[in-house]
Amino acid sequence: MSSVESKKIIAMAIDPIHIGTGGFTIGRVDNTIVRDPITRIPKIPGSSMAGTWRYYVALELQSSFKDEYKQDRKKREEKKENIQELFNAPKEWMKNFNGNRFSAIKCAGQDDEAESTLEESKEKLGHCGHCIVCKSFGFSKKDLSNQGMLFFSDLNILFFPVYTRLGVKWITSPKLLDKDIAIQENKILTSKGDEKYLNLGWLNLEVQRQHNLEDSDLQSSKLKLDDIIIVPDSLISQIINANLEVRTSVSIDPITGAAKDTALFTSEAIPRGTIFCGEVRGFQRDNGLLNLDDIFNALNDSKQYYESLGVGGMTTRGFGRMKILGALNEKS
Repeated sequence: MSSVESKKIIAMAIDPIHIGTGGFTIGRVDNTIVRDPITRIPKIPGSSMAGTWRYYVALELQSSFKDEYKQDRKKREEKKENIQELFNAPKEWMKNFNGNRFSAIKCAGQDDEAESTLEESKEKLGHCGHCIVCKSFGFSKKDLSNQGMLFFSDLNILFFPVYTRLGVKWITSPKLLDKDIAIQENKILTSKGDEKYLNLGWLNLEVQRQHNLEDSDLQSSKLKLDDIIIVPDSLISQIINANLEVRTSVSIDPITGAAKDTALFTSEAIPRGTIFCGEVRGFQRDNGLLNLDDIFNALNDSKQYYESLGVGGMTTRGFGRMKILGALNEKS
């Protein structure tokens, strides 16, 4: 029987994150970021998560091959019965699935050999169509196509850091929390409820009462209840967009080594400390050749690459690093 299993993803931005919309716009900044078309709240698209995580699983798999097998797929194919001998200290998900012996680093990213058959791709090193990367994230060949077993949702903002006179606080709203919370227009809820007025960036708002959230509402975000402020749904988008990080950059003239004229541009980003929430769903196919436990273990073992290589644009300029909180191989 086919089944679907869902895992929650809670992530924290270590650096500002810039998922660009492409091109320049006329407005407050030149390089804008992706937003939800209805709420206008910035987000990390599921396509960005699927693309980067595919690469990170492939990177984790390739880095575990012994040196003599890393570039030689033909040698690996000979180890049909002893696939564990291909790896240095193999993890269970690597040696459990026999198709991993066909894997190549090009199983990540866009397949530049999509017009080839599976057999031809063995020589040209396109997507192999057999390994855990291709099976989990999908592939398409001239003679065979397979939909992936993983489905990524967008990562939406759950808690957003804002400067206040009491230090940095994280704002959220009833809709972001998916809770029915009574809150008056233009007022906020804090953990103490006795501040009378509190500024959120440039905006000074009246404190209505305590928010009465529980630790379970923080969803493994590692924040404290004292740090959380609930604002009305009608204000959350305006406050977030008014407190995004904006960086100014300039192109350098390679001849003079100085700034180029008319080459000044600005980019916006989701600030560090932002907490995101989303989910990844795994679909267990009837053939049972690859089980969801191995797939989620592969995601869990490769998530650390987000802390070094990041997600989104301008990662060489101090953007993009993110930490996935919690373990994806835990039972929901």
